[in-house]
Amino acid sequence: MVKGRFVDLILSGRKRSTIRLGKVIPRYSEVIIHGGGRPIAKARIVRVVHKKVRELTEEDARKDGYESLDELLKDLERVYGRKISPDDTVTIIEFEVEKTFTDLNPEDVYLGLSPIDVARIAYRYLRNELSKEDLRILDAVMRYRSIREASIKLFGTLSKRWLIRKVLRRCLKRLIEKGILKVDRDKLEKVASLSPYLRDVLERSSGSE
Repeated sequence: MVKGRFVDLILSGRKRSTIRLGKVIPRYSEVIIHGGGRPIAKARIVRVVHKKVRELTEEDARKDGYESLDELLKDLERVYGRKISPDDTVTIIEFEVEKTFTDLNPEDVYLGLSPIDVARIAYRYLRNELSKEDLRILDAVMRYRSIREASIKLFGTLSKRWLIRKVLRRCLKRLIEKGILKVDRDKLEKVASLSPYLRDVLERSSGSE
């Protein structure tokens, strides 16, 4: 989760890296960046560099959205709650934003997201309200990285893919209702007649205004 003040910097392309204390090895080459209580973008990790604090430069700080190296170091001390030593190891994770979540496409069944994206976001924001079976399905989509493979691993057949798609659509609907994913209302109105679950989302949001 990034701080609110960094959200616009990421979306504008000015913040292109994040610096973490310690030696960090990212689990995925593609990540979803969260800020302000919701997902804001999907990014691809392009480079991971490990340095000592004393080797950090002003340019490293600027790429991370800071005005100076001194500001970066003070923030790291505040975040980690301890004094930073020149001999401490830090990890610089450089990324490129592939997709922003500020204007999703309601004409696509998953709003322009991949099934894996939907599963990751739903698992993070909805896990306390989903059933164990729903969570099992989301976990399989994330682990096997496709609806096809998840269906085979979970049910031993491809014929249950509809069940996985149903869970993903239901999660997507709930994410929109809660305001976690934002969809342009005018676009939503245009395609609501073509999609029962989007029509229901539109009716619910109209009733809450």
